[in-house]
Amino acid sequence: MNPALSLTGCVLLSYLCGALPWGLWLGRLFRGVDVRSMGSGNLGATNVYRSLGPGIGLATLALDIAKGALPVALLPGSALAVGFPGGAAWCPLVCGLAAVLGHVFTVFAGFQGGKGVATTAGVLLALSPVAFAVFAVLFVGTVALTRWISLGSMLGSVGFAVTLALRAPAGLRSPAAWFGIAIALLVILRHRDNVGRLVRGEERRFEWRGGRA
Repeated sequence: MNPALSLTGCVLLSYLCGALPWGLWLGRLFRGVDVRSMGSGNLGATNVYRSLGPGIGLATLALDIAKGALPVALLPGSALAVGFPGGAAWCPLVCGLAAVLGHVFTVFAGFQGGKGVATTAGVLLALSPVAFAVFAVLFVGTVALTRWISLGSMLGSVGFAVTLALRAPAGLRSPAAWFGIAIALLVILRHRDNVGRLVRGEERRFEWRGGRA
């Protein structure tokens, strides 16, 4: 297959999969509301959980993880990936990045999506189970101790970036290492408002039973 066609097809399909705004759609379907008008206005699972309750929130979380995992798991082995520029080392990384960018900048919701954490977790699950495990342990441990979802997300992102770099054969020169750094920086950048609230002591702590934000 033509390399340009392979690249375009994989990127487009990964982006569209990542762009599916499940929090928005589930809120409209089951509650008749636009979650963007509630709580933080974010389409991510945390705001959906707080605004619409555990049922819709956990469903959004599962679907957001799946939309990150599926492109990385399926596209590199498909006929579409034959001739992908850079070969097998680059295809899953590019697909994963496109899926995360789709979630963050979704075409289905005015390019205003979530913060990319759950979709990144899905990408890691398909790309590197070890990096996913490091992220999950840091995220769950931080949230359990502090009840700050944002802090857990950022620390987990640093953790998976370091893990990908350490496990890569070429270290920081590896495509996987640069991928990890890029995604971690994106997640942290998307949490810049949370960083300000953490510094000021104003960040809201997670309530396990959900409720309205």
